[in-house]
Amino acid sequence: MTVSKKILNSPEYDFLKNNEHLGDNIILLGLTGSHGCGTANENSDVDLRGIALPSKRDLLCYGDFEQFTEVETDTVIYSLKRIVQLCNPNTIELLGLKPEHYFILQPKGEWLLANRRMFLSKRAINAFGDYANDQLRRLQNALARDHLSQNDKEDHIFNSLQKSLRNLKDKYARFDNGSIVLSKGQAINPDMKSEIFIDVNLEHYPIRDYKNILSELEFVVRNYDKLQHRNRKKDDLHLNKHSMHLVRLFLMGIDLLEKEDIITCREQDHELLMQIRNGYFQNEDGSYKSEFFDLVNDLEKKFRYAAEHTALPDEPDRNLIEDFVIALNEEVVLYGNH
Repeated sequence: MTVSKKILNSPEYDFLKNNEHLGDNIILLGLTGSHGCGTANENSDVDLRGIALPSKRDLLCYGDFEQFTEVETDTVIYSLKRIVQLCNPNTIELLGLKPEHYFILQPKGEWLLANRRMFLSKRAINAFGDYANDQLRRLQNALARDHLSQNDKEDHIFNSLQKSLRNLKDKYARFDNGSIVLSKGQAINPDMKSEIFIDVNLEHYPIRDYKNILSELEFVVRNYDKLQHRNRKKDDLHLNKHSMHLVRLFLMGIDLLEKEDIITCREQDHELLMQIRNGYFQNEDGSYKSEFFDLVNDLEKKFRYAAEHTALPDEPDRNLIEDFVIALNEEVVLYGNH
């Protein structure tokens, strides 16, 4: 399925011209997601991502634009400042699309693409490696819900709860280590062999934050329990797409570390990625063949080797990036975004 830039002429994309932060401020707009990666099928949505510079008014007055999201068309436009701050796989891929996948590319956008290497560093090891490992953990958890014993399933739920609990400390009123403790032991529930327990020791704690913490932990458990009512066909399609993106992340990360370049469209890997998406590595019972996990293990080893031997700097050259952003902003102030 080919998506043309003509879609920008349709009324549903009028916001690109009419929004005060967009219009001529957009220096780059590209087709991302499955289409941008070259792994789309007839069911793939159109995902557009872009970068806009601040307007002259924003720079010299009180305006502050970071990100614009239009849900109906799945379009996200980042400010250049936001792109520099995020620098993750979802934003980095926007700088490595095929030329025909850029629906808007102004001279300042071409200038940005020509200097994209300044954003690359060993930070990509964590950005891509952690993201891919998180995807793998989700895949393993999803498979575990169907194919592991109750005791092993409880292990997966417990690990997910522990990770969620660590993240909650950054979202709600601070609680010390030991204030909320999760443990796994012999079940009180007669239908279970093992069970997860919680011990809480909080004093003078905001009740709304406490309620939200329990709600988030309960959400993790509820997601596992929902699986017995799941739509198997729909879930398998989602699972295979998820698995494909896991492999794509490793492939893209390896190229970034070895070739020091951003290659979003995986033309050389197209056959393999579409095999995964079409269920080649999935058994009839929904489990995955050992060959798939062998492939993932091999890619992870290559990624780690590339990480150890990359010539990329430890951190991006902040002075270089700041000088580049200043130069672009000076252009806007002096000559506008036209």
